[in-house]
Amino acid sequence: MEQRYCWSWVRAQIEQTIELWNLCALTSLPPSVRYSAKEQRKHEKAYDKGLRAVQREARRAPRNAAERLQAQQRMVALFPRFASVALDLEGEEVDLITHNFLPMGTELARWARSFDRTLSTADTVQACRNAWSCCGLQALLGQPMELTPSLLAYSLLYPYSDNYLDQAGLSREEKLQFSERFRQRLCGELLLPDNPREAAIWTMVQLIEEQYSRLQYPQVFDCLLAIHRAQERSIAQLKDTCCPSDSMRNSLDNSELLRISCAKGGTSVLADACLAQPWLSPEGARFAFDWGVLLQLGDDLQDVREDLNRGSVTLFSRTIAQGKPLDSLITQLLHFSRQVADRMESMPYGTPGLKSLLRMSWHSLILMAVADVQSFCSPQWLADLEPCSSFRFGFLHTRNESLSGRQGLYDVLFDAFIEAGPGDRSRLPLPRQCSLEPGVQPVAVGEPRALSNSFA
Repeated sequence: MEQRYCWSWVRAQIEQTIELWNLCALTSLPPSVRYSAKEQRKHEKAYDKGLRAVQREARRAPRNAAERLQAQQRMVALFPRFASVALDLEGEEVDLITHNFLPMGTELARWARSFDRTLSTADTVQACRNAWSCCGLQALLGQPMELTPSLLAYSLLYPYSDNYLDQAGLSREEKLQFSERFRQRLCGELLLPDNPREAAIWTMVQLIEEQYSRLQYPQVFDCLLAIHRAQERSIAQLKDTCCPSDSMRNSLDNSELLRISCAKGGTSVLADACLAQPWLSPEGARFAFDWGVLLQLGDDLQDVREDLNRGSVTLFSRTIAQGKPLDSLITQLLHFSRQVADRMESMPYGTPGLKSLLRMSWHSLILMAVADVQSFCSPQWLADLEPCSSFRFGFLHTRNESLSGRQGLYDVLFDAFIEAGPGDRSRLPLPRQCSLEPGVQPVAVGEPRALSNSFA
């Protein structure tokens, strides 16, 4: 009998992941390549040189489509040298980025911009990050790396739903009401959308249904319902404007906070895996789940300042609120990352270059987050960890700010790549414009079939 992903399966997996997490509670940092200050400055110089070259190219104003395409090609040509010197990447790793991950992200961004002009660059990057995870899973599961309609839809579902649920001005009751309607739609109920946001979300669910029928692929919808249930449980982490005492949040102990993060992160990437290959082996499902937990905890670390400001409680924000340094938690996360990466090595597919690139990306995610939370760590611990990074933490912090600013490089690059040309959308439905402006309803994607009445 094929595996179904009911909530009892998720609970059992959470306990296995927590057991692995607890084994990673070590005092010393994990073994790592170490860089001297001279080597770090060399990487930083190469990084800035490549960054300036890309910015100069991207900020030119091509006059026509042919010139825009040439500008994109020149930017892609700049990347291999930049990546090999600044990021210590090998040839295969560079090829994966330039010929797989970057085109997939561009294709998704073009489609998303056509569908909904109100989506921000941050929302698009969030969707791309999920698509890139699924792209890696496709290869690890023996599938071609490509942006499918269901993967596109799933990647865009959560900028719409997650960011709505994270809004501080909404009460817990409003969030749960939205969540209940979202759950009904995931269960297959043909609800009319109440507002533009629901219409966009219903469209994404429809895209998944059109690729994977509920009858033939029930496990796909098991995963979607599992991450939805995990999202509902995570609402307990948020400050409720209607409950000044915050009794619910204070009642959550650290073990329950960890379970919430495990559930949300694990089910998220498990869904990616099912969309990449619906029938998973037990080993593949567990690896995907643990990968999701790793990314969720990395995001919790990355977002800790925002969580402190809005009153969202995670392991990291609670530790800071208690006046403790983040040293031990981050050390544990680094060990956990190594464990997940070691488990990836047993996956039967995926090249050594891909596995090396994924391992490096998880390590870099944590180190880049550390660069932005240095004030919450002890100086000696930072001094011990910094040589494990190819860049100094001060450099990373400064560049993080420049890359994510209003006129940062991400905005420039997305504009340049999206405008370079339409790309190959033969595998994707035609997007029609969607708007979240008051009173304007988005329309369905492509030619609605089973759900045509939902978008009347």
